[in-house]
Formats: sequence, structure tokens, C-alpha cells
Amino acid sequence: MRSDNVTKGAERAPNRSLFYAMGYTKEELDRPLIGVVSAHSEVVPGHIHLDKITEAVKAGVRLAGGTPIMVPSIGVCDGIAMGHIGMKYSLASRELIADSVETMATAHQFDGLVLVPNCDKIVPGMVMAAVRMNIPAVVCSGGPMLAGSFGGEEISLSKMFEAVGSYKAGLINECQLSECEHGACPSCGSCAGMYTANSMNCLCESLGIALPGNGTIPAVASGRVALAKHAGMAIMNLVNKDIKARDIINEKSIRNALACDMALGCSSNSVLHLLAIANEAGVPLDLNLFNEMSAKVPNLCHLAPAGPTHMQDLNNAGGVPAVQAELAKKGLIDLSLITATGKTVGENIEGAYVKDTNAIRTIDNPYSETGGIQILWGNIAENGCVVKRSAVAPEMLQHKGPARVFNSEDEAIAAIYASKIVDGDVVVIRYEGPKGGPGMREMLNPTSALAGMKLDKTVALITDGRFSGASRGASIGHVCPEAADGGVIGLVEEGDIISIDIPNAKITLEVSDEELAKRRESYVAPQPNITHGWLGRYSKLVSTASKGAVMKSYDEI
Repeated sequence: MRSDNVTKGAERAPNRSLFYAMGYTKEELDRPLIGVVSAHSEVVPGHIHLDKITEAVKAGVRLAGGTPIMVPSIGVCDGIAMGHIGMKYSLASRELIADSVETMATAHQFDGLVLVPNCDKIVPGMVMAAVRMNIPAVVCSGGPMLAGSFGGEEISLSKMFEAVGSYKAGLINECQLSECEHGACPSCGSCAGMYTANSMNCLCESLGIALPGNGTIPAVASGRVALAKHAGMAIMNLVNKDIKARDIINEKSIRNALACDMALGCSSNSVLHLLAIANEAGVPLDLNLFNEMSAKVPNLCHLAPAGPTHMQDLNNAGGVPAVQAELAKKGLIDLSLITATGKTVGENIEGAYVKDTNAIRTIDNPYSETGGIQILWGNIAENGCVVKRSAVAPEMLQHKGPARVFNSEDEAIAAIYASKIVDGDVVVIRYEGPKGGPGMREMLNPTSALAGMKLDKTVALITDGRFSGASRGASIGHVCPEAADGGVIGLVEEGDIISIDIPNAKITLEVSDEELAKRRESYVAPQPNITHGWLGRYSKLVSTASKGAVMKSYDEI
């Protein structure tokens, strides 16, 4: 046991004395020490209840013969951080979380980990740490929020952001905006659509590192507490059998996750996070595989923002196991892989089926024969860019229009709110990438404003930044190379024609190579807008979006 390094032998008497100072007993120190990494805080609705989930996990660990030890994790609420400088810290926090989990688990020699996150960057950050250290680990998230209501319809956070655009356009009044504001988020939990948090919690199931139900059981359900107890028991089984994180997360399980990603219609941020997890697991993964999987895996779910259903509907319809069962009918997932339950994927989903075709379509009647994510390539994105295809209106799958160029999200949102964007435009937002932002801000405000103003079916938006999972429309992010790294997106001028062809995976700036070369000669990149503190260091050490925006390796620095 790793914990023998702090609990066994005469030389470790000083170490044990410090455990005794906290009230631990000899009996507890004779058992495996399990780190329970809790992201509980009082500023994130997805995390406000994680103290209760953490206690349930600890109960499960004790039931199965282990000693649980809670340690904390930071977590940013993307919704609260949206639209201001705070969002620059969100993606960057993923690296801090991974590093801090590694630090706590290694410094104190935990034998295994139960990871208790819920929201966007916290989930992948914790998983990255687990596969980096390669110790037994189980993810137990806090679960999704219930859907809210407005105007007699079920809604979630994306509608709240869109309501701001509707208010700015005069389509709703201040009283209606307030009604929406108070009805959109009715409970604790991760926001109720297939946004990034719920995408990653579902993908943890498909990776095998979380128990069935992790992605979909509502935060307020008693089943969520029971799941947490089972997660605590499951980690003891993994420790006893020496099943480590990389035994579960490997090249085959990542392909399983990609298949579920396409079927579920997950957030475009899942591309960044799966690349980052694969990097830590030592698994080769590039953007081409996303398109390979998209070409053969149909899209079975249109949850918010792509459609009217929410996570509670997905749960009631059979959850991720039902989706996996549909994919298995056509051999699109590997059923032989070991999971956190100690059983195989096939054993986990035995008997699973679709209970409601409004939330999960069958494999023979998909929303589309292709998956929910598409990677586009072209002269403006030589190393690729990403779009959530399942959330794009059919009429916008192919689009050509003049560029409206902005050097920050703030400039773009001001123009949108001032009604300066019209039908046919292609809004270009640059210097918002991992390096140039720094931090690669999510841009839910611009996309939601366009949707709220009824422009999401006539206006496209491209950026070297990224989009919230709550964004819908032709929102194309992760353009790589980014402007701050010499990318062509930095050479786009007002009025240039940009052609988008999502079905054929193409995006083209219709400017000649000669003209682009001429522009590059006189091009001067603006100075970074943050050069101090953690973000200043991050901007110098972060890799490209096409590599998951991970920190550069020792050899690359």
C-alpha cells in the first residue's frame, strides 16, 4: 500500500503522531487511506451540496473497510464568471486542479481517490490527475440541476442568457426578464442541459471511471446519495484488486467516450478535455479521430441547448447505459473493457434500454447519421476548429458571409447589443485563445445574445476562444493556430468573405495566399492584456487548443 509510507514502521512514528493529533485511531491507520477530493464551496450551484455527497462517499469507504480522508479542491462557476475577466481563469483552473490533486494525493500517499467534482473544469482536472498518478480512482459527481420554467416551458441556464438578448432586442420586458431570472435554476446541481459539466460527467461514465448514473441522476435525488455510497465502496474494490486509473482509461475506453460524445451531442469543450485526459494517460489522440468517430456514430440526443429535453429526461429515459446499449447494437463501443464497478462495460449495461424516445432516439432513428461534434479545417484554421454540429440549425450548416472583426469578446458583445450585427454576418472574435486571452474564455454572452435576438439561424460566429456547452447556433471555436500565435485569424479584415461548410468539414477565408502574405508583412500582434500573476505564467506555458490547451511538457519549455 502507498499509505505504508506514512503509517508503517518505527521510522513513521512521527507521521503517525500527526494523524493522532487529528483524532485518527490506530485501527483507521491500519486500513487503506482513501483521499476524498471534494470541490464543495458556497459559490458554485453545482458544488453547494457536495458536502453531503462527500459524507456519503466517506460512509461507503468505511462500509467497505477503508479510511476516508477529505481534502479540498477549488472550482470556478463558469456561469458566474461569464462575460468578464473571471472567465479567463476558468480553463486555466483545470491545470491548477490537476496539480493540486496530484500534490495532495502524493504528499499524503493515499491508496486511492474518490473524486467529487461537478462542474466544467473540475471534472476533467481531477481525472487528469488520477491518470497522471495512475492510482485507483472513482469519479462521483454531484449530479445535474432540475430544469427550470419560464412561460410555461422547461428551461435551463442557456435560456436565461438568451433572455438577455431578447430583452436588449425589445422582445421581452423587464418583468419577464426577472421572471426568467428567478425560474431558470431551481435547484442545486450542474446546469440542466447537455452543457460542459454534464457532458464530462456523462463521459466519465463512458470512460469507465465513474459508476452508471454518474452523469444523469439529479443532484436532489436520493439516488445521488446512494450512488455516492456505492462510489465509496467501489474504490475499495479497485484498491483491493489493484485496478488503477490507466487500467480503465486507455486508448479503447477513450474511443468509447468519443462514441458517446457523438451520440449524446456533448459540449464542444469535451474536445479540449478528452485531449487533455488522453495526454495525461499517454494515449495518442488528435482531432482527426473526432471526425472519424463523427462519421460513423449517429447523434441520438438533442438535449438543451440543441433541443427541449434536459438531464432529468435523459436519466428517466435510461441514461448513459441506454445510449451505450443502442451504440452496442451496431458494434460502436467496446463492451469488454473494465470499469470502476470492477465489471466490464457489457456487464454494466446488461438489460439497459431506451425508455423514452423523446430523450434518446434509437440507433435506427437518429437525429442524424453523423455525430454531435465536427472538426473543421481550412486556411483560417490550419490545425482545426470545433463546432457542436448537433446544435446548429440545418440552414446554417453551410454559410458564407462578410467578416465582422473584433479583437475581444467585450467589443463583440457591445456591437451585438447595439444591433450592429445583421443577417448573413460572420462575427470573428480573436485574441481570446489559450495564449492570447489568456485563458480561452467561453463566449456564452455573444452566442446567447444572437439567439435571443433571433439571429442564430442567420449569423455565424468564429473565434480562437471557445464556447459554453450552453451555446447554440453556428458557433465555431478553438480556431488554431490562434491569433496570438500567428494564426491566420489574426489577419482577417472587416468585410472579408468567410465560407463555412460543416458537412464537408471545411472553413475558408476567401482571401488569396498572396494577399495574406502581404498582410502578414505589416502585421503587429497586440501585447498580451495580462502579464502578471498565475495567468501571466499560464499564457507562456500553455499549449495550443488542438492539443487540449494543456501545459507544455518539461521538454517543450
